[in-house]
Amino acid sequence: MFNLYYTALKSLAVKETNRYLRIWVQTLVPPVITTSLYFVIFGNLIGERIGQMEGFSYMEFIVPGLIMMSVITSSYSNVSSSFFSQKFQKNIEELLIAPVPTHIIMWGFVIGGIGRSILVGTLVTIISLFFVPLQAYSWFIIIVTLLMTSIVFSLAGLLNGIFAQSFDDVSIVPTFVLQPLTYLGGVFYAISMLPPFWQGVSRVNPIVYMISGFRYGFLGIIDVPILLSMGILILFIGVLYAIDWYLIETGRGLRS
Repeated sequence: MFNLYYTALKSLAVKETNRYLRIWVQTLVPPVITTSLYFVIFGNLIGERIGQMEGFSYMEFIVPGLIMMSVITSSYSNVSSSFFSQKFQKNIEELLIAPVPTHIIMWGFVIGGIGRSILVGTLVTIISLFFVPLQAYSWFIIIVTLLMTSIVFSLAGLLNGIFAQSFDDVSIVPTFVLQPLTYLGGVFYAISMLPPFWQGVSRVNPIVYMISGFRYGFLGIIDVPILLSMGILILFIGVLYAIDWYLIETGRGLRS
């Protein structure tokens, strides 16, 4: 039975990996180009006027946030578009009747999202080396935060794919929810710079905790306690996983 489940998980994960690698010009190149423009515009041009932030150059300060932004976008879009495409083409019905647990189906898609986000994050990190030297305060925190964040948004993308009824529905959440929350999550500024009221408002944004934790791994500075950041990530993973499992297990929005 274990071999059967392992083969099923491996097949799904390989299929998802081959999917984004096959169209790498669409899945890997755009986020790298976009982030490179951020480096040039915000880092080199605007950063020289801003100077230092939290004891680091502005470019050094925004690099972790830009890497995390690319990871969030890649993991979310990979799973949401892939799952909805299979649902649209009726291929998802084959998975639902397959003799494998719902957990295997979910992790097959999530592994694809994790793989793409890590690959994009690595490419963006390599690009950042042309602008600032790489420094790491804690590789453990960097890796854990990266993995947990990619899992969170892979599960969130899966939820979007389950509820989406058209290809427009797949793009609505990233455009009107995910992107604004990311820009307001402390990518380009420190939360401590805001007035007390807006600091409180910012703490409602879960992406603040992810970027803060990731930046701590690189620079050793943080806007919120690292244990709180990790706790928020674990909470979101648990909640999103439970919701996704329930919806797929019961076939909500999947079975016609």
